[in-house]
Amino acid sequence: MDAKSGGGDRDLFRIKPYNLPYLISIHIVVKFSRIQLFLSGTAVLVAIVGCGGRVSAQPVRLTLREAIDRAQAYSIDAMTAKHTYLSQYWQYRSYKAQMLPSLSLSGTIPDFDKSYTSLQNAVTGEYNYVDNYAMQNSLGLYLQQNITATGGNIQLYTGLNRLDQFSPDRDVTWNSAPVSLILNQPIGGFNQLKWDKRIEPVRYEKAKYEYLESMETVTANAVTLFFNLLVAQQDLAIARQNYANTDTLYKISQERFRIGAISKNDLMQLELQLLNGGMSINTSKLRLDMAAAELKSYLMYEEQDSVVLEIPENVAEIEIPIDEAYRLAFTNTSFEYRNRISQLEAEMNVAQAKANRRPQATVYARFGLNQVAGTIGNAYRNPLDQETIRMGITVPIFDGGVAKGKVRTALSLQEVTQAEIDKERIDRKQDIYLKVMQFNNQNVQCSISAKADSVAQERYDLSLRQFAGGKISVLDFNTAQSERNTAHTSYLTELQNYWNYYFAIQRYTLFDFLHQRNIAASFDATSLEK
Repeated sequence: MDAKSGGGDRDLFRIKPYNLPYLISIHIVVKFSRIQLFLSGTAVLVAIVGCGGRVSAQPVRLTLREAIDRAQAYSIDAMTAKHTYLSQYWQYRSYKAQMLPSLSLSGTIPDFDKSYTSLQNAVTGEYNYVDNYAMQNSLGLYLQQNITATGGNIQLYTGLNRLDQFSPDRDVTWNSAPVSLILNQPIGGFNQLKWDKRIEPVRYEKAKYEYLESMETVTANAVTLFFNLLVAQQDLAIARQNYANTDTLYKISQERFRIGAISKNDLMQLELQLLNGGMSINTSKLRLDMAAAELKSYLMYEEQDSVVLEIPENVAEIEIPIDEAYRLAFTNTSFEYRNRISQLEAEMNVAQAKANRRPQATVYARFGLNQVAGTIGNAYRNPLDQETIRMGITVPIFDGGVAKGKVRTALSLQEVTQAEIDKERIDRKQDIYLKVMQFNNQNVQCSISAKADSVAQERYDLSLRQFAGGKISVLDFNTAQSERNTAHTSYLTELQNYWNYYFAIQRYTLFDFLHQRNIAASFDATSLEK
């Protein structure tokens, strides 16, 4: 897989400050039986941050793109994904190393023995204890190469052995093997090397795609936590604005009640709304604290850090072709690699079960040179031929049908595996279809909800002025306020759905449809381990 860039441009989410967090300052002049109202829209930015609405001196301002980038760089989930890939990377490297020649040095230095040892007389069969007083030192060098096609291995060996005999006489003997060629070859058995050669490269490719998919899962988690906090911040801003406006109108209504302009019922309704507004602020603070803690924990911010989120108001006007999404979902992800591994492992289990039913043999052959002498120099002069051939066989005769049962079980599991793969393909195609349809429709939903949010805000502002002027009832004002709150929450929900659908499709396809490029990363182990 080629190294590509998974991050988007900073202009992916074009942000403009939302006009909701402001308070209407109302100046009241009472003149006898007439109330003159001067309304001025004073923009007051409410920094909803940290815990309990605490204002930070230098709050961290985050866009959605920045939150995603930080999550992919610092979150625990991202670290887990990275090290999961690295473990697969080094497993693949270990497999590759098995296919290369290996050089090893072995020896015994020293092997000293001074003891009485029982020895049987070859003629009489009588046992006698003899004094064993000797020391051996040996050293050997092996060059080994596995043979994938046959499942055996071949070795090139050179070694030297020294025997020191201390009793009854002092004697030194050298035994040299200047060169030996050794073959270990199973015949008719299960060849694990051949199956590793088929499975391990596929497993490594799957690990690459799974890493990318895990990072897209990190993105989805960041989007969810981002919008949870964003909604909580906006809810608290709305609750505070509603409380301030209701408090001002309640004071106005008290003056109007004194002159008989409104009923006691309307005044009490405003008072009840004011009390509910205070409760709403407290509830919103608690939700904000919880959402802020979750997001800061995920993005690895300090507890005392304050985070202010910006609304990603503008959405990209794109439509994802369903056929293209199908193609990418099956060819550009780990899905087919997982299925291929399942098929290969099922085939391997069948092959192993069948191999265990067949007669098996093991051939050991050694061809080389050998010499024994009293000095190390003479031990390498005029070496003699050394040949060893050994063959062991195992022939199953009767096992009560155990091996046959294992073969039938493996074949059944292979069929089950294929059926599960077919079902997963159908389910995946259906999931892709639903998500693409939802996303393609969501752009319209965002447009409508944005317009509804704007209209509801204008209507609320108008109702505020009309109620202050005594032109509408408390019920009408409450309705306008409730619809404004609902419209804004609905707008944020539609925005969240838009990006949830988009990044879900991006995870299913590993394709950035905004910039028309594949999602990928550098798979250099050195850079990932930093």
